[in-house]
Formats: sequence, structure tokens, C-alpha cells
Amino acid sequence: MSHDGVRLRAVMRSVVFLTAGALAVPTLASCGSDDESGKPLAAQDIAPAGRDLVADGGTLRWAVDDVPETLNTFQSDADDATTRVAQAVLPAMFRLDAQGRPQRDADYLESAKVVDTEPKQVVLYKLDQQAVWSDGREIGAADFAAQWRALSGKDSAYWTARNAGYDRIEKIERGANNLEVKVTFSRPYADWKALFSPLYPKDVMGTPDAFNDGARRKLKVTAGAFSVQKVDRKDKEIVLGRNPHWWGRPAKLSQLVLAAVPLDKRAAALADGSVDLAEIDPADASRIALAGRAKGASTPLQGASPTGKDENKNESRQKKKLSKKERKALAKFRRQQDALRAFTVRRSLEPAYTQLALNGSEGPLADERVRRAVARALDRTELAKVVLKPLGLPAVPVGSHLALSGQAAYADNSGALGGQDTTEAQALLADAGWVPGGPVKDKGEKAAGSEGKKSKKSDDGAESEGGSDGQYIVGEDNKDPQDHTKKHGHGDESSKHLADGKQYDGRKVKQGGAPGAYAPKGTAAPADAKTGLLAKDGKPLALRFVLPSGTGSESLGAVADSISRMLEKVGIRTEITKVSDDSYFKDHIASGQYDLALYSWPASAFPATDARPIFAKPVPAADGSLNVEQNYTRVGTDQVDQLFDQAASTLDEDESAALVRKADARIWAAAGSIPLYQRPQLTAARRTLANAGSFGFQTPLYEDMGFLKKGATPSASPTKD
Repeated sequence: MSHDGVRLRAVMRSVVFLTAGALAVPTLASCGSDDESGKPLAAQDIAPAGRDLVADGGTLRWAVDDVPETLNTFQSDADDATTRVAQAVLPAMFRLDAQGRPQRDADYLESAKVVDTEPKQVVLYKLDQQAVWSDGREIGAADFAAQWRALSGKDSAYWTARNAGYDRIEKIERGANNLEVKVTFSRPYADWKALFSPLYPKDVMGTPDAFNDGARRKLKVTAGAFSVQKVDRKDKEIVLGRNPHWWGRPAKLSQLVLAAVPLDKRAAALADGSVDLAEIDPADASRIALAGRAKGASTPLQGASPTGKDENKNESRQKKKLSKKERKALAKFRRQQDALRAFTVRRSLEPAYTQLALNGSEGPLADERVRRAVARALDRTELAKVVLKPLGLPAVPVGSHLALSGQAAYADNSGALGGQDTTEAQALLADAGWVPGGPVKDKGEKAAGSEGKKSKKSDDGAESEGGSDGQYIVGEDNKDPQDHTKKHGHGDESSKHLADGKQYDGRKVKQGGAPGAYAPKGTAAPADAKTGLLAKDGKPLALRFVLPSGTGSESLGAVADSISRMLEKVGIRTEITKVSDDSYFKDHIASGQYDLALYSWPASAFPATDARPIFAKPVPAADGSLNVEQNYTRVGTDQVDQLFDQAASTLDEDESAALVRKADARIWAAAGSIPLYQRPQLTAARRTLANAGSFGFQTPLYEDMGFLKKGATPSASPTKD
């Protein structure tokens, strides 16, 4: 999907980069609450309708990025399509509600609760008596035990991507009857609701061979509203059909087809009927909104007259000026626009946020004072507006690294770092020894930023503007940063990664800043700091700002340009470098070859477990390299690690959430990453499609999706176009 873009429960698989464009729609009102966690900033937009209004039968074709390499969500190359299949065909003990909070799935569970805490934590699951696998076998303790053994990390023959939580289980046994499963933990585990969702049959988890290969291309045994009928790699689609052994509410659809369609081909696929539902970029959203207007409205290629009286005459003149190829393209565009009238754009906010990452391993940003100065120079509300305001979505900056508004652990802890304050930013830089002017070394010598290799061409082979070194330097000349954005694309938000931190180049780094990393309150900035770029020890303060260069990330570039202008005001020069999407994470983010970067993390319902690898303090490996896990900023503290450990081991949910909030406040203070805004979610849906669209936090209810009966209308939803 969009780069401003990676689901966290799937090993934080997809770091994402964001796209956004001009789509004028009514603003969705944000929600407030006395509770610290608040409510989601935007409601889900799925055209809800009662099941009695939805027709029985029909096939829904839903666009995905690609046919997944595996159907096992616990393997390293699983992706969003893997998750989508698992949600539709496999059991889950808990699913997320509209506020991103786990709720018991009544189709599988009658109850699940902690029944003992001393001497060990014991969770008792009581299964629904109708819950069976598609081969007729009851779901039971044997399936739970097989999944625990496979994911415990004790047997290296299982090629697993994660074992968090499963490594704390001591034993699994049958309860009072076949419907009860008793799980005993060796150590207390607060996020126990994250386990066994999804739950695979023992046929898949029982042996390393079955785990490693048996569920990659097929799932013979399932237990959801749908089952896997076909994985067609030639036609690039997965076909799901109704499960005849399903005991819950019958699926309304006869078939659900997940069709692989690249992001830039989705408007055409919608127009020709290849898909009925697809996440899209803002440009396609604009096209669909335009198509929904009355016939005769202007299009980017038409230009209807203001009065409409001379429209035909103007159109005729235009046609005479067009070449044969252009006229053919115009005709095709019009046919597509006619077809796109059958669709609407459903919009919400994704459960993920985009951040500015600051590499604290070397260079100026190894000093906490400089990182804090960068953060204090930013107006995060203005940066959120760049992306969200044109889409009519709430332009509210994210206040937490570990949760989003509406989730139990959310609280705005940005006050631990402080808001935008140019004077304070300049004072922090002055305290760190960066002063305006002063002797600066020749251009041929290295600047003070990260020492990534420079080339006359960007990594994708394209000649870069702004000089022969492949960089556009903000603060060095009078070029308009917008020209840079217009001439270069940015990375597709749908990129996925599985970097584990071991690709780090091995250099030992120092974490944190020097003693006295905070400018004393009231410290005055140098008089001319407002206009002069800063230098220290003969080197200018220049930071390498690395961005992906693929199609569809124009708004990342717009955000980067805004950040660069904000930093220039406090004397920091930025050198914007574009690299190919394929190398962005592997060669730059994971290996530490950047100073500043933009990418996104999804918000988890279980931050004590899932977010820890992102913010854990890097530790030296036996070979002298640095194990950063997923902490690509290389900034961490022992205190944050301890708070995560305490939160994961505290069974009182309120106390655990409070510890997560404390950890977040410490993460803000360290200034390794600055959350900016929640990512937009734009979904094109056929107007007759109900209970599907932009789901926000909630796990989709696949059995309720379908097409409206003739004459039926869905319930009120935020969609206005």
C-alpha cells in the first residue's frame, strides 16, 4: 500500500512512507475525551449496512500489492496480503475494535481470562463448542500447544520471524474438558491477548517441515468464514470461497478474490471492472471524486467553459490541437472517467504514523542537544497540514510513539520534549558549540553530517539536480525546494521491509549526548543566529536527508521540503538525497547511512511487546558490530528498556498502560524520532458495496461484506463525494 507506510503484529513488517495529494473533501471532525487516550481522530468509513440489506452471493475483487510468498503470517516474508487471508480463513482469539483495542472473538471463544497469578500466571480459554476445523476436527489444546512449540524459539529448525510472548509460556494443557485450554506462563505476560491470533491447525505447526513449507502456498485446513480455494500465481490472484463447515454468521459473498494490482494501475483496474475495492493514492482519489460530478464537468484534459455555452466549441478547438496519440489518450481517459462514476472514495486514518528519524549514531545528531534542537525547530501541526488538510482529514500531530489516539496506551507526551520554539532551538545549538559563520573548510572536505557515500547519480541511476554530487542542498543557494519536489518522485508508500538490524555496518557508536545536553533555561541564542548557517570546528552543520525516489510519494517530498525550511531558520542546512526504493531501507536506514529520514510505524494494540524492538537500546554483538534490532535511529536508554520490561510483565492493564506512557515520555526526551502525523487511508469502493472500505483500527468482518440489495442504502458514513 502506501509507503507512508508497515502491520506491526506481523513483525513490524512494513515500514511505510506516505503519499498525499489534493483532494478537496469535507473535514472529518476530530473527537475529544476526558480520557487521556481520547478517541480515534477519524471514524472508519465502510458504508455500514445491516446484513438484511446485503444480498446473498456475488464476488468481491479486492486489490492487493502482490500474491503473497507465504500464507504463514509467522514467516519473515509474510506481507499484508498474508494477513488478509489469515483474517478471513483462520481463528483469532481476539480481534481489534474501532478504537484499536483487543476484543474477544465470540465465534471462537466463550471466555478467556487470567485465572491465577500465583505462583504462575494461568490463562484459561473456553472455546465455542461449535468451533471446528474445515476437516471436521475440533479446535483444541493440541493446536495451541503445537503453535507454542513452533514459536517458542527453542527449536531452531522452525524458521520463525518472531516468538515474542510464546517464549514466556511454560506449558499448555487440556482443561476440564475438550473445550478448555489452560496456558501457564513462566513469567507474567501482560500482552497475552496477542497470542494465538491467528491460530493455525496442528497440521501446519506440528513439524518444522510443515511450518517452513507446508503453509507457504496452500492452506488445506482452515476455520473461518472463508477457505482458500485457489492460489493462482499465473493470474496473480487468491480465491477464497465460503467455508461449508463455518458455524458463525454465513458469509454474504460467494467468493472473495484478492487480485494483485500495482498502486499506479488501480484506477485503470477499477475502471475496467478488474477490482471492486482498492486502496488508492490521492491522485486517483481526485479522479474518482471528479468522475462523480455531473456529466460535462471539466476534467484535466477538457477545460469546460465557465458558462457551459461554448463548451463544445472550445472542446473542438482543443481536439484540433491534439495529436492522434493525444486524442486516443483523451478518449481512453473519458471512458475510464465514465466507469469510475460507479465508485466512491472512503477515507479514514490508518493505524500508523509517519515520523522524522534522527540517526544518533554519529555526526552532529550523536549530541542530544542537536537532536532536541531539530525537534524544537519543527512545527508539527503545519507538517500534518501538508498531508492531511488537502484530504479533509484532521491535521492533528501525533503525540505518542507507542499508540494512537483512541488506543488504551495513548497520551500526548510531546511535552517531555517541548513544542516548536526557534529561540530554544538556537540556544541548544549554541550550547552544543554550533555558531553562525566562522571558518569553514573548502567544499571538497566533508561536512559535519553522516559520512554516507555520495555519487553523481542517485541509487536508481537518475542524474540528480542541485549539483554533481547528487544532492539538493537547502540553505546553500536560492533554489526553490518545490522545484526539487516537482522534478523527482518519492518512494512508493507500499514498500515492505524485514531488516533486523544485523545489516548495520559494524561501527561502534556512542548513544546519547554529552553531559549538560540541555541548554540552561533562559540561555540566549547568538544575536545573528536567525539568519546565519551554523558551523563548528571548520565544518558547517549540514544533515543528509535521505528519501525514497519511487512513484507516489510526492507528499513525503513536500514534508521534507517543509522540514528543511524550518531547520534553515535555526541555521541547519539539509542535503536532500533521493535513493531507489529497493535500497532505501537495506542500504540507508538499516545500515545507518543517513542523518534524517521519513518513514512510518504502525500502532500496535500491544506496544509493550511490539514497540520494544523499535526503541530498545542498541547493544554490541560478539563480532563488534551493533545489534540495533529495529531501532534504526540508534538512540535508546536503559530506562526505556526497563519500562518496557515492566509494562510487559504487569498484569494490571491500567498500570501497564501507565508504564507504556512513561516509556513514551522518555523516548520523546531522547529525541531520536519525532512523530508527525497519522497516515491517511483512502479506499476506492464500488458504491453498492457495503461493510468494506477504510477500516481504520478495526479488523474487517469478512462475513458481513457484500453488495447491497436493489434499492437498499447503507447507514450514514463520513463519505460525502
